Amino acid sequence: MVKRRRRFKQTTTLAQRLTQEASHLRKEARSLSPGPEQALVWRKIRQVETALRFDAWLTVPREPPPKEAAPLMNNWR
Repeated sequence: MVKRRRRFKQTTTLAQRLTQEASHLRKEARSLSPGPEQALVWRKIRQVETALRFDAWLTVPREPPPKEAAPLMNNWR
């Protein structure tokens, strides 16, 4: 028997969800005392912000890739 995937229609854009997640994580990071837990949250914030930049780049196909993405893009070819 083939298992069917559950489909879920997103009501907000990826950019909106990522922005909301970054905002939530910033509040969490500010509430934590300096240490490894806070560092992990700040790292996650940077990952979300990078995802936002990639999403923005992918939605406008005529822009050149960001400089930090160029090495990644060369490995995919």
